[in-house]
Amino acid sequence: MWVNSGPPLFAASGPLDGHTGAMTAAASYLEPPAPAFLFDLDGTLIDSVYQHVIAWRAALSRLDIDLSVWRIHRRIGMSGGLFVSALLRETGRTLSGADIAMLQRAHGEEYLAQADSVRPLPGAAELLAALTGRGVPWAIATSGYRITAGHALGMLGLPEDAPMITRDMVRHAKPDPDLFLAAAALLDVDPRHAMVVGDSVWDLLAARRAGSLGVGLMSGGYGREELERAGAYRVYADPAEMLARADELGVRNLAD
Repeated sequence: MWVNSGPPLFAASGPLDGHTGAMTAAASYLEPPAPAFLFDLDGTLIDSVYQHVIAWRAALSRLDIDLSVWRIHRRIGMSGGLFVSALLRETGRTLSGADIAMLQRAHGEEYLAQADSVRPLPGAAELLAALTGRGVPWAIATSGYRITAGHALGMLGLPEDAPMITRDMVRHAKPDPDLFLAAAALLDVDPRHAMVVGDSVWDLLAARRAGSLGVGLMSGGYGREELERAGAYRVYADPAEMLARADELGVRNLAD
């Protein structure tokens, strides 16, 4: 639970009343908490969505399951187990638990084989550095496992101990809220005082279930209208635009 470490109340001399010239009494209230940000990873901070799509397609082909790329893309961001279940429902196939586990391992292998082609999204490293420089708490919360997500830290200029929650650390992944709840707990902030930044409708659904405000980025392939319908308070093209317009999210002078 977030605890306000600053002065409990704000009280200041008010402005002069324009009619009487008397000093207006200032309101007293609890200071608002500092903003905190919980970031998805793939499609939000790194340009990796389509590598994941191709990796899933290759993994599925090992079981002779042929799915169009667009169908796979629409499910990126969900947990691996729900992802496979949803796609199998569309094909009418049934698989054993062993087959599903094999698919998830194969996806990891296929993705890592393409990892050299993954790049940070424009402004991602700069956004995280600016938040850190301003003392704004942030963490990464990804449906990916540590083995596939860990390589992103270096390309974002982050140390190995950067605050990150991965799929293997929680019971359920998106669209369940576990990842964002765990990331908020890692920062010792109330999820209601955090903003979730993600590129998919699954991120925003999980944000709503966690009680957090959602911010959408179009850098993962979803359109503005879809993200807004899923609950995004603001939608930006990529991390660079979010950094340039951070004042809209209550973070002043971040881009200075």
